Amino acid sequence: MRRPAHRHGFLLVTGIARTTNALSQAKIERMTQAPPDPDRLRALIATLEAGLLERGAAARLVLLSALAGEHVLLIGPPGTAKSELARRLHRAFDGARYFERLLTRFSTPEELFGPLSLKALEDDRYERLTDGYLPTASVAFLDEVFKANSAILNALLTLLNEREFDNGSGRARTPLVSVIGASNEVPAEEALLAFYDRFLVRVPVGPVSDASFGALLELPPPQAGQPLVAARPLTRAEVGAWLAERNAVQLPADVLEHLQRLREHLREAQTPASDRRWRQLVGLLRTAAFTEGRTQVDAFDLWLVPYTLAAQPAQAVGLHAWFVEHVARATPQDAAWLERAVQAFEKHLEIEAGASADDSDATAATAGKIALARSIGGAQDETMTRLMTQALEAHSRKRYSSVHIGARSAQVDELRQRLRTQHAELLAHSRALREALQGRLWLPPELAACLWGGVDATCARLRGLLERLDATHAGFAALPLNERLTGEAPEPVAIAA
Repeated sequence: MRRPAHRHGFLLVTGIARTTNALSQAKIERMTQAPPDPDRLRALIATLEAGLLERGAAARLVLLSALAGEHVLLIGPPGTAKSELARRLHRAFDGARYFERLLTRFSTPEELFGPLSLKALEDDRYERLTDGYLPTASVAFLDEVFKANSAILNALLTLLNEREFDNGSGRARTPLVSVIGASNEVPAEEALLAFYDRFLVRVPVGPVSDASFGALLELPPPQAGQPLVAARPLTRAEVGAWLAERNAVQLPADVLEHLQRLREHLREAQTPASDRRWRQLVGLLRTAAFTEGRTQVDAFDLWLVPYTLAAQPAQAVGLHAWFVEHVARATPQDAAWLERAVQAFEKHLEIEAGASADDSDATAATAGKIALARSIGGAQDETMTRLMTQALEAHSRKRYSSVHIGARSAQVDELRQRLRTQHAELLAHSRALREALQGRLWLPPELAACLWGGVDATCARLRGLLERLDATHAGFAALPLNERLTGEAPEPVAIAA
């Protein structure tokens, strides 16, 4: 029996109302989510890296990438805690399902996406039973990810980029938060580059350094059943709300200028990044700023650049140097021209302080008196001999006019003033740098220490040069003076810039 038309209208209106209510409820949930708590995120980071030596940057990057909805590639040899980081990351999200596979060229789609449904085949439908497999996971770890065959890689492309999985004739949304890929090396085949580009963040992970080797050997064995993440896990609603709100974070002019110059630098190096990658980087920068409670990105967030724009791990070194030099301005300076200038003054002081009087007969007579004093004193009165010798040597030294001494002192003063100004500016930069890096959530502590350590090293070098100039100034002021001498100022000490 055919239903009345008004009944169809009622069902349609009811369906729309239910859909609207569901959307409104989701919007309300996002609006009522609390802003990120840096202390809570810091606790998650601490648990992620607990017991893992020299993995501070990797732990921060996998969590930050997940909050930004991006995927991470860990590049390094086996046995460097890559899978351990992925397992810990999944416990940082409340109710998240985890999936892990080691891929080979013999891996089949069934291993990742689930077996075919026999029941669906009976109904002429080609569908997979995905429960417990990658399409139902929130966090996944794919080891040796580039060794998979083309059938798997093609399906993964859509899954990673759109968070959707083609199952039969339909396409379903997946709860995927982040995929952690691992590989011993970067792919060289052109066919794999599109898949490689899906990983925004690429983190080189190597064996621990010699400095940490002893600590590695003394690490206690992991406790069975011990929770990997003790801090309060993040909920899907929280992360979704943060993703929506991060877009309000501003990009100031100085950050845009840095990115523009960096783009030119990469173009000149013939390693340009895609437009998509630049936009993803901005999203990552905004996520970092938002989760630290800031309303705009700042230049120090660009420490993420080496991990996102380096096509090869070796290129990350150059991009890190770019950040340290051009953004943080923390590259240790050897102050070569200042060193040469100080050496030039010291050499002139040595020459002028050791010069003998111009009268050769007087010089010869003085030398004879010194020899006589030494023979008379001998070992009987060493103190008297030394005092007599010093007096006679002083008498034989060349004497200078007040104009000469004043000119030398003035030139040293000029260099001292330049050094003091540069030292004061560097000290101010050091204080500003420490203030800017204080309490940073995502910046690895070892990188922060490297930055202000570079500035402090330059400050110490300048301070040492200042002390040497002070001693040189005192040396010129102590040159023997002949008040009766007049004359022009000496030629200035040549200083090569």
